[in-house]
Parts: sequence; C-alpha cells; structure tokens
Amino acid sequence: MIDSIAASRIPPIPGLVLRPFDPAADYPDLVDLIREAHLADHVDYLPTEEALRTTYEHLPEFDPRRDVLVADVDGTLVAATEIQVRTRDGIGVHQTVGWVRPAWRRRGLGRTLLGWSERRATEVARIDGRPRRRALTAWPDEQQAGATALYKACGYRIVRYAFLMIRDLADPIPDAPLPVGVEVRAVAPDQHRAIWDADIEAFRDHWDAVERTEADFAGWFANPDLDTTLWQVGWHEGEVAGSVMTFVYPEENTQLGVSRGWLEHISVRRQWRRRGLASALIGRTLRVLVERGIGEAALGVDAESPTGAPRVYEAMGFRRHRVEVGYRKEFTVAPEPEPEPEPASG
Repeated sequence: MIDSIAASRIPPIPGLVLRPFDPAADYPDLVDLIREAHLADHVDYLPTEEALRTTYEHLPEFDPRRDVLVADVDGTLVAATEIQVRTRDGIGVHQTVGWVRPAWRRRGLGRTLLGWSERRATEVARIDGRPRRRALTAWPDEQQAGATALYKACGYRIVRYAFLMIRDLADPIPDAPLPVGVEVRAVAPDQHRAIWDADIEAFRDHWDAVERTEADFAGWFANPDLDTTLWQVGWHEGEVAGSVMTFVYPEENTQLGVSRGWLEHISVRRQWRRRGLASALIGRTLRVLVERGIGEAALGVDAESPTGAPRVYEAMGFRRHRVEVGYRKEFTVAPEPEPEPEPASG
C-alpha cells in the first residue's frame, strides 16, 4: 500500500517514513498523537490505549495494520490517518480521520495522508462486494481550519452539520414525567440485546444511518468505561420504548480538566415519539449524573435530526458548544479489468 504513494506526493521532510500501523507497538504513540492534536484543536476526544484498542479490534471490516497509516520522523510518530468502510443508506461510505502534531503542520503531511486514505478506499471498494457507487466522508470540527481547508481543496463538499451540546448540571433540571405505561428498570446483561436492537430501530430513519453488525454490538459492550447503572431505559410491557446510554470517561475528564458525562445514544422508537419520553429519560439521566458528582452533561446531535432533537435538548438546558462539519466526496469504483485470454497453443 505504501508503495502506491508516489514519491512526488511525499513531503520533503528529512527522516520521514510512512508505514503501516503496528498493533504490537504503536498504540501508546498513536494515543499520544491524538491527545496532542485534539488538545491543540480543542476537540473533546482523548481515548485511552485500552479504549482505542477495543475500538479498533471491534470495527467490522477494519484491520489497523491495513487501514491505518502512520508517519514517523526519526522514530517519532508525527501524523497518522485511518480509513474505515460502513454501509450507510445502501452504499459503501468510507470515513477518514487524520491527526498531525501541531509542530508538523503545514508541511504537506495532511494532504499526503488523505491521498493515501482515498486510494485505500478505492482498493477496498473493488473487493468488498458493495455497489460500485461510493462516498468518502470526514467530520472535522469547524474550528479545525487546516482540516476544513484540506477537504475543500481536495474536492469534498459540505453535506451536513452536527452540534456538540453541553449543559451545566448546576442549573435546575426540568421536571419531565414518563409517559403513562412506561417504567424505567435497572439494566441487566440479559437485556443488552433488546436495548441494542431497539436503538438500531429508532435510528433507522435518520440520515446516513449505519448498518450495525455483531462486531458493533460486541464493541459497544466491551467499552472499558461501560457502566450501565448510568443508563436510563424505558420499558412498556416487556419492550424497550426508548433509552439514554450514558458514559463517563474519567481519564479524558482529567486531561480536559472537566467533570462530564456523555449521553452517547438517545433514542426513542417511532411509536413512542412526541410523548415526552426523551425528555423524561434525559431528565432522569441528568439527576443520576448529579448524584454521581458530575458537573456537566454533553451530547452530539445531527443539526437536521428528523425528530427535532436539538429543540428537545435545548428545552432540557443544553446549549450549542461546537459544530462538526460533514464533508463528502462521491466516487464510483471501476470494475477490475477482465483478464486477457491465454493465447491459443499450437
């Protein structure tokens, strides 16, 4: 794969080596790279080694040895990129993300790594069995000026926005009762599948919904920071009506200097929408976080959510904090050429 990067595309940086990710040795350095890049850009995602390893090991159709490229300079990891493919709305969507240490920016590394990601996406698209129509996508924060400029320059167009919303838990929490007939129960392991399946169903009519796999299920419940006592799940006669799956990341909070809980998935099945269930579950979640001594709550939301979710969250006290920008570039992969027939013998 690295041989496919033309020499003219590699920045003239002395000591630069582009190579595949090594799972046996590179996790500490990749986590440190992500931490430094994100702290510089005020991006609130700082994974631990265990969390990143768990994510990579459970991503379907993903192998970090093939799908992550790192850039070393004299043995120091200074940049990296990853590319993964998922089925969304019936087509293969290749999502990429990259990181460059602040001291090594504006030297061409970002463009080189993005070019590799695009070529890797093309390689995968030729063999993964999905339709030939494809899309490349990325979700930088709007304040990551270098990243947004790079995607624009490389032919990506803006297709969507998402909000990071935050709420101070010192503010009063609105009283939002559960709908009649719905009760909240403590989460037990034998309920994981029902909760997961209801969440999939609830998000199925959302824009760019991903087709989840068994690997996704295993990865979600293998999260090292999993604590289902934080979750609020509403049940009606043995079926899940809606849920809020909340996580607290202690090490990330320490590095960011915050006390924060993340409402990672907020979902309500269609027959229970517009009955106040989401507000009731969110209110209960916020009270649990207060009881645990957490100072603020955060969540991410599609700016054009078909359920009007941003308005619901604002009514529960959340305010827009950051904006993520969805960039997309479509392509159609050419079929593999037919092999030429063997010359006739004799």
